[in-house]
Amino acid sequence: MKKMVLWGLFLSIPLSTLAQQTQIDTTEAEQIALDEVLVSAVRVTREAPVTFSNLNKDRIAKRNLGQDIPILMNYLPAVVTTSDAGAGIGYTGIRVRGSDATRVNVTINGIPYNDAESQGTFWVNMPDFASSTESLQLQRGVGTSTNGAGAFGASLNILTDVVSSEAYAELTASAGSFNTHRATAKFSTGLLGDQFEFSGRLSRIASDGYIDRAASDLDSYFLQGAFVKEKTLVKALMFGGHEVTYQSWYGFDPDVLGSIGVDNSLETNRRYNIAGIQFDRDGNFEGFYDNQVDDYKQDHFQLHWNQEWTEAFQTNIALHYTRGRGFFEEYVDEWYYSNILFAPDAQLSFLGLENTVVDGEEISTMDYARRRWLDNDFYGTVFSGTYRKGPLELLLGGGWNTYRGDHFGEVIWARYAGGLEPRDRYYEDDSQKDDLNIFAKANYRLGDKWQFFLDLQYRGVRYQANGEQTGLVDDRFRFFNPKSGITYRINPSQNLYLSYAVANREPNRNDYENGNPKPERLQDFELGWRYLKQGSSINANVYYMRYKDQLVLTGDLNDVGAPIRSNIGDSYRLGLEIDVDMPLGRAFQWQPNLALSTNRNVDFFFRRDGELTNLGNTRIAFSPEVVLGSRLVYNLSEDLQFALLTKFVGEQFMSNIEAEKSKLEAYTQTDFNLRYRMKPFGWFSDVALTLLVNNIFDAKFSSNGYFYTFDDDFSTPGSITTVEGVGYYPQAGINFLAGITVRF
Repeated sequence: MKKMVLWGLFLSIPLSTLAQQTQIDTTEAEQIALDEVLVSAVRVTREAPVTFSNLNKDRIAKRNLGQDIPILMNYLPAVVTTSDAGAGIGYTGIRVRGSDATRVNVTINGIPYNDAESQGTFWVNMPDFASSTESLQLQRGVGTSTNGAGAFGASLNILTDVVSSEAYAELTASAGSFNTHRATAKFSTGLLGDQFEFSGRLSRIASDGYIDRAASDLDSYFLQGAFVKEKTLVKALMFGGHEVTYQSWYGFDPDVLGSIGVDNSLETNRRYNIAGIQFDRDGNFEGFYDNQVDDYKQDHFQLHWNQEWTEAFQTNIALHYTRGRGFFEEYVDEWYYSNILFAPDAQLSFLGLENTVVDGEEISTMDYARRRWLDNDFYGTVFSGTYRKGPLELLLGGGWNTYRGDHFGEVIWARYAGGLEPRDRYYEDDSQKDDLNIFAKANYRLGDKWQFFLDLQYRGVRYQANGEQTGLVDDRFRFFNPKSGITYRINPSQNLYLSYAVANREPNRNDYENGNPKPERLQDFELGWRYLKQGSSINANVYYMRYKDQLVLTGDLNDVGAPIRSNIGDSYRLGLEIDVDMPLGRAFQWQPNLALSTNRNVDFFFRRDGELTNLGNTRIAFSPEVVLGSRLVYNLSEDLQFALLTKFVGEQFMSNIEAEKSKLEAYTQTDFNLRYRMKPFGWFSDVALTLLVNNIFDAKFSSNGYFYTFDDDFSTPGSITTVEGVGYYPQAGINFLAGITVRF
């Protein structure tokens, strides 16, 4: 009943959000005729039996003032976004249908972007990448076969800037709350001799962040060279970034703050950041370590060759290489780790050292500073070939990718050096992952009404690791992922689709560190209806996703702030999604969307107070049952546009045991967006002014958090008591960003 009431309110009150675009605009389709081949193997059109949303460059530009791509996607259906620093710059994340970022497959020009080992997507490594994005497509559910790890909640594929036939130079500057600054320079030579184009971008973003000391210092670049000749396109791309961010991934833990005498009220002290905290040996607060930072560089290289051999046959082949290296530095405070965290890190034995004697006292623990490094390489090839003739379309594609990662830790300073030398490594291990996949897709039109879809994928994975926490790992996985569907064309404006898809997925490194994980399996059923006529569209679908051994978030974090997952046996997600795009008169456009869902663990067991208990069917962690969005646009003129964007996310549990303490309260966020484009004048061919006021009603909310339990068998001898703890990631109140873009 509650959901029906919310749906009624939603239809009657214009809230606001980016709704699904059912197809790429005609002008855009003409512009990217050659470039879209880069993503044609992993994208779909509205005739496919797949649930999806599109965003093009124009939509992205209206809100692009330096925030990460997940934040720009916040108003798509069934999407929930997060920001550790609280303002959309730095570490950000996305969940779709309750599935976390490790389960959202991301490709850039058809090439996998998810970190092969952790399966995460670290947008902080590619700051301002939205400025080099031509379009993106978010497929919800399993979607179609793609490269990289299987999609267990969604797949996101990004197409970077297309070849420009005209030369241009573009400068963008923006500034806003929390001392946020962004500067971007872009250029294109246009087609030289009608065949060659060179383009690029340089960006710099700096922000203090909403959370204390959660500063970001971000640099990025994008360079592209292209050769175009009739039916041939060759593109060479280099892009990457360097990020230095002060850590804010430990969130706000009221119990921990209370135990060290800090105001632990989330209402009054919500910006407090515990990272880097320092105490003397008696537990007296001394300050914060000034270099508690994450420092990482990542460079991507892609080479694409698209060729149309005949009207019926075209191919794409790409080579890629990604180089990543960096560390996070942290201060290990002896008193804090020993008395608050009860962690062994401050013990000399943790570093492989013997106890030492100082001034006649035996020392077994100490303060020290360390860097934990990751040095990795990822390379391979992806390919596809498409044959179209008459009612039949066949596509064969696949890829081979290899990952090599070195993990090691260095002690860069120690209070009692003992036998330590500068840069001594206290752990060192390596990992390797090989991934081969081949898929075949077929579309067949039967008359004017029916279209049949078949998609078969084989994927083989080998993962090896030798870390102290993972143990020796040498696992091989062989997955068969079939997908099929049917689309019925009711009339030129409407169609119905039905699909069934299977996905299998291997565990990630953190899963191995957490125990002995199993691969997971998903069966996804989708039933949808689409309507498109005279500028209005409606997209409605229901889905049922049934999981076996799903690796769900437990709510807890590991020692580097990464979410912990665990196999849970049987589980399911059942949902309804609706998004609408409708004109309201000549000046208004309203784009609301709705996602209702039921997400359940089946017969979930939990050990509380030393006893194993069957809790029955419990709600899956981080899976809100109501997500609403809306975008209400007012076009005062052709050049001046106002938009009001609102997101409502219902309450959710941060645990799978429905503990009341783990409940993350519902929240509503409303943003105001203004875009004004001036007429060409002087040297300027285009000038655009943008204003974004986030959270205009100054709502106090947390979009993310964590929950943990531990057994206390010390306080009361002979008995075990399960203790619960919780943390939050508070988001910024009202804040703004304003920018100007000039094009020559």
